[in-house]
Amino acid sequence: MADTCDILISGGGIAGLTAAAAFASSGFSVICADPAPPVTDRDAEGSDLRTTAFLQPAQALLDRCGIWTRLEEHAAPLQIMRIVDAGGARPEPRVVKDFNAADISDQPFGWNLPNWLLRREMIARLAELPNVDLRFGTGTTGLFTRTGEARVSLSDGSQVAAKLVVACDGRNSPMRAAAGIPVKTTRYGQKALAFAVTHPVPHENVSTEIHRSGGPFTLVPLPDYQGQPSSAIVWMERGPRAQELLNLDPAAFEAAMTERSCGLFGDLRLASRRTIWPIISQSAERLNGERLALMAEAAHVVPPIGAQGLNMSLGDLRSLLELAEARPEGLGDAQMLAAYHKARHNEILLRVKGIDLLNRTSMLAPRPLRDLRAFGLNALYSLAPVRKTLMQMGLGVK
Repeated sequence: MADTCDILISGGGIAGLTAAAAFASSGFSVICADPAPPVTDRDAEGSDLRTTAFLQPAQALLDRCGIWTRLEEHAAPLQIMRIVDAGGARPEPRVVKDFNAADISDQPFGWNLPNWLLRREMIARLAELPNVDLRFGTGTTGLFTRTGEARVSLSDGSQVAAKLVVACDGRNSPMRAAAGIPVKTTRYGQKALAFAVTHPVPHENVSTEIHRSGGPFTLVPLPDYQGQPSSAIVWMERGPRAQELLNLDPAAFEAAMTERSCGLFGDLRLASRRTIWPIISQSAERLNGERLALMAEAAHVVPPIGAQGLNMSLGDLRSLLELAEARPEGLGDAQMLAAYHKARHNEILLRVKGIDLLNRTSMLAPRPLRDLRAFGLNALYSLAPVRKTLMQMGLGVK
């Protein structure tokens, strides 16, 4: 006999765990399956040292499903987004522009948290919800759908019958593959190094994105670590250079990252191990199949610029949740899923293209093109209505 539930969530990453909390908090019964047990300790092997900035709409969703109260004390607010162009002859700032959340809101742009901690606190919240069944160490392997329900095969040999399957199972989504939904993938030849640092100059809740060539070097505020100001860094470079950096001894790496940061925060010191991630853009041809909704990286992948990735994913979740709550009797039916695709697909394509353009601009190597980039930053910033519109679009409110 198959287990039954309202919603089967394939994937227990941050997006999948948030979806489980959101749907369960709305009264739906949820099974969430993921092949890998979560790593919830900062220094454990396999922990995710990347961070996530939850922008204002995402924070409101986390608050609604009971997660934010667990995260608030650990979060570093992001009041200012600082863009630095350092594309001149030497690695030093030549254009610095601050986008301040106070220009459009009485709240920060968002709040930054480490991914390993998010998993820990989200799992603790889900343990409080009686209508969630978490199955870590168990992946989804097969999908059979008909008009009234979906049947999902799991790697432990069991089956689950659900009204709706939500694929949150990553860029190589097994549920998307099982439904035969094609994807378009763009490879940049880039990789991103992700790690944490301490530094003598306080970040003052400013997220700083430094552009030279190869991709942005971004410092995102973290709470103090061992009594020192701390930031999470995502350093994007062309693949061979990223691998070289990963292989440097710590002292040489610290010297290289201090130079790449233009010395804006003083001497940077590693405060974690280094991890490396491939950079791609990807979008699914459609977000719906029979009894199936794609969201998060199963639906779209973007380079880590402007805190868009997970916030797009939670935009998917808000849309799905609204549709499920509006017609709970139609959960997972063709009408609901067609409406979901219509609500999200065009916006996703627009954002994927926009972030693709920003990434290609940040990779520029020839000096004349880097000079043009600096001119463009100056021009955009100097027009107050344009600056405010860009900030609102970044938050996802336009």
